[in-house]
Amino acid sequence: MAGFDFAAPGRIVFGRGRAAEAVPALLGWGRRILLVRGGSVAFADRLAADLAGAGATVCQIRGRGEPDLPGLEAALAEARAFAPEAVVAIGGGAVIDLGKALAALVPSDRPVLDHLEVVGAGLPLPRAPLPLAALPSTAGTGSEATRNAVIGVPGAGRKVSLRDIRMLPRLALVDPVLTDGCPRAVTLASGLDAIVQVIEPYLSCRATPLTDALCAAAIPEGLAALPRLMTAEDPAARDAMARVSLTGGLALANAGLGAVHGLAGVIGGRTGAAHGAICGRLLVPVLRANRAALDGAGGDPARIERVLDWIRAAFGGPGAEALDRFGDWIAASGLPPLPKMHRAAVAAEALGSSSMKGNPVPLSAATLAAVLAEA
Repeated sequence: MAGFDFAAPGRIVFGRGRAAEAVPALLGWGRRILLVRGGSVAFADRLAADLAGAGATVCQIRGRGEPDLPGLEAALAEARAFAPEAVVAIGGGAVIDLGKALAALVPSDRPVLDHLEVVGAGLPLPRAPLPLAALPSTAGTGSEATRNAVIGVPGAGRKVSLRDIRMLPRLALVDPVLTDGCPRAVTLASGLDAIVQVIEPYLSCRATPLTDALCAAAIPEGLAALPRLMTAEDPAARDAMARVSLTGGLALANAGLGAVHGLAGVIGGRTGAAHGAICGRLLVPVLRANRAALDGAGGDPARIERVLDWIRAAFGGPGAEALDRFGDWIAASGLPPLPKMHRAAVAAEALGSSSMKGNPVPLSAATLAAVLAEA
């Protein structure tokens, strides 16, 4: 068996009603706390009050949409002026990415672009990030368990990563209560992203026995839970999707992703479309393309056939019809279509994405363009 590494947050806490455990952890790291939050998470107000009541000084920064370079630079100036000793991020994946980026960059004395991949120099962080607690309020990106933050660079029309293994949160605190009542459209898009992020690491050419074990349990769990949430609020299904999302973060941080995310980063950077919705629309066409490419290359189809078996169990249909039914369900559930784009240009650019390195089989630009046409 080949050797492997496995990186994870310093501590993972999962369970309903456990969000308040962030307070003693943060106070153990310092008394000047930077709170990065979204606008709709009521628990953030309680967290700020509890920290202040315990003697901490709290500075709040609000994330607005997916972080981009100008917004990050403005937030970074504010954060450095406050001089925090620790950071807590509570919100969706975009907010947690912003919190991770700020925790990483406050101690640095270099421009942000020096540390960004692809469009920047990709230099390592000169100093360790500030301690970070991440509390997700959506079940989607798994950002609470990853070592990177995705940043939009409008001038380049790209989304790229700020990446360092030390960016893994010191505490990943996943309380599914924070996801209860999440709007249906957000639940659908983020939930499909979570499912993609356990399927792609399972199929990845960099998969390990440990990521396999995590994903094999999470894929059928997510495929069963998300349809339940499309029909009614269901705390047990919320719990399941929170576990799937956390698992996806752990898996992708250690096994990589694939063509869905390779394309999604380019599409998101060019159009500003929501990441989860892009991934959800791409999943079925990419599965078809990977299956056909594996057949054509004489590759082992066992893994992708297991994924198709799990999809059949959730959506029914013999053989390849299960993918049709899954795709039909995604569309009928209201996921928005992909925005208009220059497919050939997107496909060519996606070939250079770091996510594409994990795809189980190489896909040509022509194949990726066909995926975009089908999606």
